[in-house]
Amino acid sequence: MLRRLSRGQCHTVQILDPRIDPAHWDTVIAPRHDRLAGPNVLTPLGSLNPVDEDWLADGRDACPAFEALPRPRVGVLLGGPRKQLALDADYARELAARLLARREHEGGSLLALASRRTPPEALAIFREALADVPGLVWSGPDDGRNPYPGVLGWADRLLVTPDSVNMLSEACAVGCAVHTHVAAPLPDKLARFHHALRERGLLHDADAVAPASQPPLRETAAIAAELRRRVGGQPQSLRLP
Repeated sequence: MLRRLSRGQCHTVQILDPRIDPAHWDTVIAPRHDRLAGPNVLTPLGSLNPVDEDWLADGRDACPAFEALPRPRVGVLLGGPRKQLALDADYARELAARLLARREHEGGSLLALASRRTPPEALAIFREALADVPGLVWSGPDDGRNPYPGVLGWADRLLVTPDSVNMLSEACAVGCAVHTHVAAPLPDKLARFHHALRERGLLHDADAVAPASQPPLRETAAIAAELRRRVGGQPQSLRLP
């Protein structure tokens, strides 16, 4: 929960579903798939994130060597298992095989980034599968500085495992094609989020041919502007992209 003082008063802000009555806060910011409603509730499609043109430019500046990689440069964002969704070794083998099959057809490079939730056995599969492919596999400080902003900044296409709303939201904020591989039914809330992204043309199957660029999903600035108005006592209707 964030608190901000304005004109001698305290305006309380809760980010994400508080799981109790949102009336306890002046403003609640919760993603649309949470189905939270109320006059004080702001509902972006995805999660808030810092990705914009300046952020992406900084990422490219921090990782200039990526520019020399063969195109298309495909960023691969690996999450991990969550309740009702297993991202195990079998999933990793299937995903790696799909990535390699597509690369055999179109060339390019693969830049795979693991998260703290990525199972060691899945990471090992990716390290072996991508050992001879231009790009990288990164899983932590032992692999050097985190290149996440650089991968998003230089990517021609992104593939994101289906488990993470944050990673999918940040990928969709880039403006390139975003893909995922869903191997089993998703939990209800996550399925609603995927459906909303697909309806907007922001998310595609792993093997789908998608437009090289798409309108980026960037909601943070609009949410911040509306919050400033509310803190100042002048709420207005919010228009999100």
